[in-house]
Amino acid sequence: MSVVQRKAMLKSEGFFPHKKNAKGTTIIYSRKHPTAKSVRVVIDSGIDSTTNKVVGKLGIKLCYVNRSKSWREISSQVFTTNTGLVKLIKAQEAAEKFVKSCKHCKAKKFTAKTGNVVCANACWTTWSGSKNATTNKTTKKVTQKTTRKKNATNANSPTTGQGQKGKVVKKAAKSSQKKSASNPKQSTAKRQRTYPLNKRVARSVNKKPQKKLQADILPGDLVTVEEILGDKVRENFTGKVLGIVQSIGMDSVKVTWTANTSGIEEYLLPQWRCYHISETVVDYRFKVLSRKVEYVIDS
Repeated sequence: MSVVQRKAMLKSEGFFPHKKNAKGTTIIYSRKHPTAKSVRVVIDSGIDSTTNKVVGKLGIKLCYVNRSKSWREISSQVFTTNTGLVKLIKAQEAAEKFVKSCKHCKAKKFTAKTGNVVCANACWTTWSGSKNATTNKTTKKVTQKTTRKKNATNANSPTTGQGQKGKVVKKAAKSSQKKSASNPKQSTAKRQRTYPLNKRVARSVNKKPQKKLQADILPGDLVTVEEILGDKVRENFTGKVLGIVQSIGMDSVKVTWTANTSGIEEYLLPQWRCYHISETVVDYRFKVLSRKVEYVIDS
């Protein structure tokens, strides 16, 4: 597809070009999100502004415009070709629901350069001063209370020789009790031991072959995650985890995860379109949202 056709496609979808690109030489397009306030859908057209030629794929991401008119990326950029542009735009717009919001100012959160997920408005800078003032007051009160307690205990402590002798006698009695309680000669009898001595554990010979289930997952599918035990679904993470399938290998699946508020670590998310049924191991598998796909037994 030529440069003219790509620009015409973006214009037909309601995108307008930016005057500058602070991160490169390609032309950037954007438009307002259809439902979310202060959120814009941003597209890197892959068209070089100096040569007016196509130099790369289309990159789509979501940005939040904060109070100071700065743009903060709230979703990871996903690349596609001209044919998958419209479908990927809708997927990114749907991913806005899974982006966390600040509980104080309701703005969207983004991942800062430090790796921390913070408020796009940086609202903590407005109330951090008052918070420090209150903490300083509380620390002063605590130190005053502790000094009073120390002074009271020092005033009531025995200063005579008899009091010191009483303390020494008590310490000696405690040490003698500990020595009598701990007898190093006692040991557990062999018949009380629960672990096997010099015995080999018999291997189970009659193992049933595990069933293998497989799903017909395709590139471009919008997917989420299910927690499974055996062939039963324990928990469905629709609304918490969202991803877009980029490519398919022999059995492997490469996914770009656009949202994850479930608490599941990224390395635990599924990477295969097939799995073996196990009644003892909890695992995760894909669930396709963009179309109806069911797992079948792989022969």
